[in-house]
Amino acid sequence: MAEHYIQQLFADRLGGASFGKDTAIYKFEKIKRAKAAAKAAHPEVELIDMGVGEPDDRAHDEIVAVLAKEAAKRENRFYADNGITEFKEAAARYLHEVFGVTDIDPVTEINHAIGSKPALAMLPSVFINPGDVTIMPVPNYPVMGTHTKFLGGEVFTLPLTKENDFLPRLDQIPKDICKRAKLLYLNYPNNPTGASATEAFFEEVIAFAKRHEIIVVHDSAYNALMFDGHKPLSFLSVAGAKEVGVEIFSLSKAYNMTGWRMAFVAGNPLVVKGFANVKDHNDSGQFIAIQKAAAYALDHPQITEEIAKKYSRRHDLLVATLQESGFAVQKPKGSFYLYSPAPVAVEGGPTFANAEEFSQWLITEKQISTVPWDDAGAYVRWSVTFEGDGVEREKEVIAEIRRRLQSSTFRFS
Repeated sequence: MAEHYIQQLFADRLGGASFGKDTAIYKFEKIKRAKAAAKAAHPEVELIDMGVGEPDDRAHDEIVAVLAKEAAKRENRFYADNGITEFKEAAARYLHEVFGVTDIDPVTEINHAIGSKPALAMLPSVFINPGDVTIMPVPNYPVMGTHTKFLGGEVFTLPLTKENDFLPRLDQIPKDICKRAKLLYLNYPNNPTGASATEAFFEEVIAFAKRHEIIVVHDSAYNALMFDGHKPLSFLSVAGAKEVGVEIFSLSKAYNMTGWRMAFVAGNPLVVKGFANVKDHNDSGQFIAIQKAAAYALDHPQITEEIAKKYSRRHDLLVATLQESGFAVQKPKGSFYLYSPAPVAVEGGPTFANAEEFSQWLITEKQISTVPWDDAGAYVRWSVTFEGDGVEREKEVIAEIRRRLQSSTFRFS
């Protein structure tokens, strides 16, 4: 049977005429299939999913109430285009109250986005021409790299290693890459490592960006989820940051508003202006009622502080349990991720060539799901966003993880 003519029309960026014919099974699809198989093989055993990268709870009642009130108003039915003033001003207040950023103009230096993912996807369209370079760490959230490649650009990756506290080594970037680079993408607290940046590191980044005339894009999706006395640190709070880049703030993780799709880009006015121009050709703005509910959320950062307390409590339990089983882990300063080296073997059992093999075994044999990363060493990401309402339920889940892990002895080298 002849192929449909549409098969020949796919863009080269998607693989051209070979689009859809790749038989490789990607990481998250392998996880999905392994979980389904484990549930089918052991229906009597609860599969504990520690791989979910989004909050396990919904938005707080007061935020939902504002949405309901505003959604009922006739005047909120119109397109929002590049955002309403009320949300931008709330974003500026939020940056001041939570991060100490005092010099942001809500009119020219803030623009809303329908989630941080679209913002990351659109920014390369503002700057990348064929042959230009985006620098980004690995492991990472790949969206910006994907769109750089779509536009004919190149991606240069920097490994995040434990030896450098999971911060990229900017001094390892070749001179030729520095000359062609336009964007440097960062994300702290980091997904998947859970690592946090320091003011000294951001100062190094700013100096690097100025020296090589590169734009910094800092993804702050987890920035306000800090605990144990560690204060949220904004890239924009460091002197000179606004001269070289922007920061993207999301309400998804900080306010349990994942499906609401609300974020904002803040910082350098030229970058914000360019983003707003590209965005204007991609969407007509988020529903005004959602923007108003988000403005309420930003004016109440104590909501995030309460959410962070839950993640901190769960981290305490999980870290202690993994350490008892031989995993070399330390509690992060923020985020809901815990990054651990994968074992190389189980005594009397299988060996693991990489983190993916261990993760698959963990699902199959222990009914515990994690996310493997083999980009810069063999690691697995545990997320404390597992389903479980209340302290006692959290203790039960972690106790069950302890019981399952301690029935095996892991070897790490």
